[in-house]
Amino acid sequence: MKKPAWVIEKERARRDEAAQTVWLFGLHAVGDALRNPARKRLRLILTKNAADRLEAAVAASGMEPEIADARRFPAPLAPDSVHQGAALEVRPLDWGPMQALCAPEAAATAPLVVLLDRVSDPHNVGAILRSAEVFGARAVIAPARHSAPETGALAKAASGALERQPYLRVTNLSDAMRRLQEMGYMLLGLDGAAGHSLAEGIAGAKGAPLGLVLGAEGPGLREKTRASCDQLVRIPAAGEFGSLNVSNAAAVALYAAANTT
Repeated sequence: MKKPAWVIEKERARRDEAAQTVWLFGLHAVGDALRNPARKRLRLILTKNAADRLEAAVAASGMEPEIADARRFPAPLAPDSVHQGAALEVRPLDWGPMQALCAPEAAATAPLVVLLDRVSDPHNVGAILRSAEVFGARAVIAPARHSAPETGALAKAASGALERQPYLRVTNLSDAMRRLQEMGYMLLGLDGAAGHSLAEGIAGAKGAPLGLVLGAEGPGLREKTRASCDQLVRIPAAGEFGSLNVSNAAAVALYAAANTT
């Protein structure tokens, strides 16, 4: 029996995803990926200087690096990539299903997650991953489309956090939000025009698992995402025109939630 076209397309997408590789670059990103046993590593290119600086990490990985001239660095990176003489080809990380990572019963304290609605700037997402790791978030969750994918630029901005902080890209953000709510999470959407403050929203959660939902700079949260939140909250500003970019807002919200839950 011939397979339906949608089944064939889905299988092709899975094969393409399995074959995908990412080039990480920079001493921090490459060093942390070399130390991460969950990383599937394919090719390592280093200058002599970078090899000396990453000697312990290279030894731990068991890889044999290609030593390259910094003036003719052979890794296929964008011309403006600050690689510091280190590049590593890897497979994207597989963190497993969201339900397993975010299950409330898996932790003694109420878990905390971050949801990003079409935040596509890799530098912002990288900074958010760093904050999420610092403040103990269980995962950073974003839609597979229209959000920053796992790239070398994101990994460098995350400064190693990409190797330790789960970054899940889901098919449908609203569906993921609904599943989290079914697991007991209260979802707070950050909106500068909201009537309630972030502190009020966190207090209202009364120790329940908490999800912080942030939108892209400019458009903010999409209408469906806003409607899927349990409550919209704002970060109070002292000045009339005070505002934060999305990565700074995430850091403030994570700090407030981590020190209240």
